[in-house]
Amino acid sequence: MRDIFEDTATAFALKTDSELERAYFLFKLIANEPLVRIGTAVTNFALKANLPVERLIRATVFDHFCGGVNEEDCLSVADKMYEKGVSTILDYSVEGQQVENQLDYCFEKTLKTLDFVKEKEAIPFAVFKPTGFGRFILYQKISEGKKLTPLEEEEWLRVVNRFNQVCKKAYDLDVSLLIDAEESWMQDAADQLIETMMRKYNKEKAIVFNTLQTYRWDRLDYLKKLHEDAKRENFVIGMKVVRGAYMEKENDRAAENEYPTPICPSKKATDENFDKVVAYMLDNIDEISLFSGTHNENSCYQLMEQMDTKGIAINDPRVWFGQLYGMSDHISFNLSEKGYNVAKYLPFGPVKDVMPYLIRRAEENTSVAGQTSRELTLLKKERKRRKI
Repeated sequence: MRDIFEDTATAFALKTDSELERAYFLFKLIANEPLVRIGTAVTNFALKANLPVERLIRATVFDHFCGGVNEEDCLSVADKMYEKGVSTILDYSVEGQQVENQLDYCFEKTLKTLDFVKEKEAIPFAVFKPTGFGRFILYQKISEGKKLTPLEEEEWLRVVNRFNQVCKKAYDLDVSLLIDAEESWMQDAADQLIETMMRKYNKEKAIVFNTLQTYRWDRLDYLKKLHEDAKRENFVIGMKVVRGAYMEKENDRAAENEYPTPICPSKKATDENFDKVVAYMLDNIDEISLFSGTHNENSCYQLMEQMDTKGIAINDPRVWFGQLYGMSDHISFNLSEKGYNVAKYLPFGPVKDVMPYLIRRAEENTSVAGQTSRELTLLKKERKRRKI
């Protein structure tokens, strides 16, 4: 079983020769850390200065990692992937909004995405980020136990209302909703709000999914406590499990403010934490639905083996594997070819607004040991197989 991710013909079946070459070119660039730093700075400057670079970005990094500028752009990509058994999660990747009309727009986008989820079998989940529905500083203030001003109280009620309307629509349509995790110093407020939505809408099955970032050493304890609450109060947990996206920022802030870092002391400890969380969820699959969001091959293999050992069907609707569009096709398409439930996050949005997401993707690939070199090795292998 532990060699299925070597099949590059299945992994890259949807890529034309030119798309394969573009992917190879991009990952070679990403492998060069100084180049990523320079490229990021130049791109940010060019966009802020309104220089005509959007077409270049669109033709290279944007089209590789994103589905388009709107939902309709994404539908052909979703249909194409679904022919190979890989589902799509439409992800409006505009984040960190600060004013009410921007927050309302993100909210409306999420409501609209839920309609696509209901209509298209190829799109089984909707997703949003807490900071798409409310200002970061507001979540932070609540997480720190600080008193809100009367205006902030009204503002928070609007955030709660956005969450509730989206979760209610997901419940009414009987579709699932993933809610992403963000920085630890705002996450408590988001967790509490999402738990309220789970209590309300996850009575029969998991509709609302929170996200556990397992580079945080406290997340297994958090899950166990939530599980006790769920058993006592009779609701089901939906949880996406990831390693995490803000490690440097978390460690820097902890050092600066002289408090213990919430981040595991090593990559090994994070990997072990991830696998323990997944194992706990599988042990309690009747009460916890799992979306395993990972590009780590060993974690995928372990999940497959544990499902087999526990007699969990490979297409059990309570277990999903997830990766990002433009990355780890060797995992996504080989898993789907074997019959597992697989979905790729397909980001979309205006080029300028999605750039923070794209820059984070490039920086993550540069910093995660082995990720980019693995992508390059497989792309080289497929180029050789096709005799490009």
